[in-house]
Amino acid sequence: MIETVRLRLSMFTLNDAPFILELLNMPAWLEFIGDRGVRTLQDAENYLITGPLTSYEQLGYGAYRVWVKASGQPIGMCGLFKREMLDAPDIGFAFLPGHTGTGYGYEAASAVMTYARETLGISRILGFTSPMNQPSIHLLEKLGLRFEKKIMYKGDGEESLLFGTPAIDI
Repeated sequence: MIETVRLRLSMFTLNDAPFILELLNMPAWLEFIGDRGVRTLQDAENYLITGPLTSYEQLGYGAYRVWVKASGQPIGMCGLFKREMLDAPDIGFAFLPGHTGTGYGYEAASAVMTYARETLGISRILGFTSPMNQPSIHLLEKLGLRFEKKIMYKGDGEESLLFGTPAIDI
């Protein structure tokens, strides 16, 4: 669906449940993104059905599986999410250990942002992260998103940092 020099991004399917189970239970996901309660393959399938698969159907976009073209190995997810509390879609990303710090995050997220603007006609993209997640802050800034304000996303009382691009005419 989306291709870069080193990566392919494609829609998730139910066949991706084992990968989702691994990704959503890695320590960085649990710390910075949050526990989604995915503990079994059935939980992972339910996550896919109620998350990415529903998003594709309702919005025409969602989270995409990121895999390395040379090996065919899935290494993470990157995509667009629409949350009721935000006025524009936000970009999100997560990669398995061993695939961070390689430029894959920037490569995938840049491609998603281009796809959002050129194919989907989305003029403004947001991103948010924990104030403690310096790698994500750095990546959002490298993508051209700028800090806008602190928001309460989770119900745990912890603030998140909201970043955004200015709206552009498409």
